[in-house]
Amino acid sequence: MQVSIELEDYIVERLENLAKKTGHSKAYYAKEAIVEYLEDLEHFHIAQKRLDDINNGKEKTITIEDVKKRYGL
Repeated sequence: MQVSIELEDYIVERLENLAKKTGHSKAYYAKEAIVEYLEDLEHFHIAQKRLDDINNGKEKTITIEDVKKRYGL
């Protein structure tokens, strides 16, 4: 699947410079950046859901002191 996006000139220039220095294509770096950003967003939303569940009483937490006691630390 192909996706077409318009980038500002300075972004294209940065991609071109990086591609020339490393031998990878601009598309390679664009794809890598998108994948990393998507992973960050997915992790953020998972963390936000967990926090919402904790705040709404749907998920319990324990203190670090309780963890230390449980494992004899």
